[in-house]
Amino acid sequence: MSQSLARALRILVGLEKGPRSLDDLAGELGVHKTTVLRLLRTLEDERFVYRDGLHRFHLGARLFALADSALAQREIRDLAAPHLQRLNRSTGQTVHLGVYEGGEVFYLDKRDSGQSIQMYSRVGLRVPLHCTALAKVLLADLPDERRREVVQAIEYTRFTENTITDPKALLAELARVARQGYAMDDAEHETFITCVAAPIRDASGRVAAAVSISVPHVLLSRAEVLDLLPDLLTTTRTISADCGYTEIEGNGHG
Repeated sequence: MSQSLARALRILVGLEKGPRSLDDLAGELGVHKTTVLRLLRTLEDERFVYRDGLHRFHLGARLFALADSALAQREIRDLAAPHLQRLNRSTGQTVHLGVYEGGEVFYLDKRDSGQSIQMYSRVGLRVPLHCTALAKVLLADLPDERRREVVQAIEYTRFTENTITDPKALLAELARVARQGYAMDDAEHETFITCVAAPIRDASGRVAAAVSISVPHVLLSRAEVLDLLPDLLTTTRTISADCGYTEIEGNGHG
């Protein structure tokens, strides 16, 4: 039973990348097609997958409904929503809400800009830990030992010339982020995007989430993106207050 469950979950993970044929899925799982087909029929009956006219399998409506329910249960997403909307309107730029969970950072919410240039990011998408402003803010709050463990385990893919590709350099960057209270992505993940991010703290004072503003270079320079920082910090402090955080002068939290 546990093996079948594991295989079914691997099918769903595989379909996250796009439609797959029965042969594709059998090859990815390394098992016979009859075994995969039996699992797919069960998933299809429960609407976790569906088959199109070309006999390719896709993620089904039941899975999206569960995802929406899971997101709806995330209290911080609900608390942040009106503030993200206001920030999005006041800046005119793309705004993301991100969280660190299970060793990964992913988008919990997104508000698109009103510009013709749109970002590919979407809710639920995982983001690299070493080159995004959201991840830097979230990792910077980890206890020192845990932070070092995470940084050492990262696969340092170079996305651009500015990407940090060394654990020592990333640790120095995270220390700087912790001191200054915000993080930058200077075209480190995508050559044409600059991001600035700031933390949301919960009642305990720990960073529970982060908010970022992402701007294409053709719209604003790096200096102009930094001009948005006061509005971003006001937003994250307001959300933090809604989460029960009380900012105490001299507590070192930016």
